[in-house]
Amino acid sequence: MKYKKIGDILILDNKYPNDDFEALSKKHNVKTVMKIDHIQGTKREPVYKILYGSETETINKENGCLFKLDLSKVMWSKGNNNERLRIAKLVEDNETVIDMFAGIGYFSIPIGVHSNPKQVYAIELNPNSHYYLCENIKLNKLDNVTPILGDCMVETPKFKADRIVMGYVKTTHHYLKVAIDSLNNGGIIHYHETVPEKLIQTRPIERIKSQAGDREVELLKINKIKKYAPGVEHVVIDARIN
Repeated sequence: MKYKKIGDILILDNKYPNDDFEALSKKHNVKTVMKIDHIQGTKREPVYKILYGSETETINKENGCLFKLDLSKVMWSKGNNNERLRIAKLVEDNETVIDMFAGIGYFSIPIGVHSNPKQVYAIELNPNSHYYLCENIKLNKLDNVTPILGDCMVETPKFKADRIVMGYVKTTHHYLKVAIDSLNNGGIIHYHETVPEKLIQTRPIERIKSQAGDREVELLKINKIKKYAPGVEHVVIDARIN
């Protein structure tokens, strides 16, 4: 049986056996045991089942940051924790950052905690995720992260940034043009995509170049996050746009 512990809630995988979930909760010292079947829609909402307990709100600590969230309302991707810290350490002093698809602050909070940005504009469409984004800004005592409730396609062009994080993998390429248009000269984009292994070296960077117009695109790094499906990888492309 595979599981992950998020705060004081235990999430079991889809193949959990018929088990004594009360005993399981005591063993792992959690208040609730849940199954997340899948995440659906552009608002990234969980389809779930509670197996033991009733409370679905918790506070999870990761990389020295606190994240309050309700696992019945918003997603949590445990596999991306190294990437969240990697990006935070790349942000330079006084940078302006746009965090597209910000969720509950997966990238914005670590950037605010571990870096010294001038400002982070965190844009999120889901009202529930935006609520917890605001809660997490307060919880981590940050004054350099501005939460914005809205569609990235509409909100991103209102700002100019030195760095843009695109931490979403479904149809993210449709947002590349608005992201690139909002990048200052020499700015860096961190573009997430799920891509067949044989296309990792070509498709993502070609998509960026196709939306960059006459601007020069410099590939800095291709970072593999995890397996998304058989033969498909979740990757992040770091690219400088001049």
